[in-house]
Amino acid sequence: MASVRVEKFEKQMQRDLGELFQQMSKDWFGGAFITVSHVKSSPDLGYIKCSVSILNSKEPAKVLQLIDEKVREIRMEIAHRNKHLRKTPELSFIEDTSLDYVNKMEALFASLKNKEK
Repeated sequence: MASVRVEKFEKQMQRDLGELFQQMSKDWFGGAFITVSHVKSSPDLGYIKCSVSILNSKEPAKVLQLIDEKVREIRMEIAHRNKHLRKTPELSFIEDTSLDYVNKMEALFASLKNKEK
């Protein structure tokens, strides 16, 4: 169970990263719509693993690669927004595919419902 401090930090990082992706989407990521769906931090707040959903892009893997290439600039922006941090955390990003899973399950249920009729 995460401490209150870690939970607050994760929420703040999720908010800051979401705002950053919204502001820089056109310049950095070709207009892809990127949402931060989950943030998990190490107990010492030195490392963050972010799950991102990538929409409005034909090649989400390429956008994820662009995010990895821009990780230095992202960290600098996080440091600028959070001057109270002693150390800016290391960032890693993974693609959140839960929306794809939900769509697949809905299609499966719809096909089962159609077979019943």
